[in-house]
Amino acid sequence: MEEAAPPNDFAKALFAPLAPTYDRYASLLSFGQDPRWRRFLVSRIDAGEGDRILDVATGTGAVAIELARHTGAHVVGLDQSSQMLAVAHARAARAGLGGRIELVEGRAESLPFADGSFSALSFTYLLRYVVDPAATMCELARVVSPGGVVASLEFAVPTRPLPRLAWELYVRAGLPVAGALLSPGWGEVGRFLGPSIRGFYSRGGLERTLDCWLRAGIGELCYRRLSLGGGVVIWGRRR
Repeated sequence: MEEAAPPNDFAKALFAPLAPTYDRYASLLSFGQDPRWRRFLVSRIDAGEGDRILDVATGTGAVAIELARHTGAHVVGLDQSSQMLAVAHARAARAGLGGRIELVEGRAESLPFADGSFSALSFTYLLRYVVDPAATMCELARVVSPGGVVASLEFAVPTRPLPRLAWELYVRAGLPVAGALLSPGWGEVGRFLGPSIRGFYSRGGLERTLDCWLRAGIGELCYRRLSLGGGVVIWGRRR
């Protein structure tokens, strides 16, 4: 029997070909919520000029660009996909931020940086795609200096009955159909996301994720559910 690809390799194969259209269609399929969630994530980062921020799973650089604009800091964006990084590079150049955004190809599970290299760290839609979320959180925390903010954005499953029903209808029917109308690749994403998000939360959900953060040495934890529970931003400080 053929072994399944590791989740991060599967995610790379699924999303990398969609890099040129990722921002436009991610916003469309989320009814404009994805950009709003990212802006809230950036607002949690406490950094300024002279600081260095690491944005993990930077993708097309949306968060990295907002971080550079919002904080004035030097931002390093890391992603495993060269296709995504090529789009991020072009976006940063168009925004006039090429000099303050550095892009690196790599994986969250093994960061190519020394301990305490960054004043703050952000990551987006990451933990569903790693084999060991707890170990990955420890690796992320390793490169943040004590007192630095760590913040993340992830999809979530609404907990209230009516929003949960609407969410289930969308991810089971609406999202696959809408994705397929855009392209075969987006159709595959539409079929994948609902089971992926639901499966992640069935294995412990938000409580498990917060426990991973605490065990990684990140305290003062806060979180906010967004868009009736369809997204969640978590943030805290490296102890």
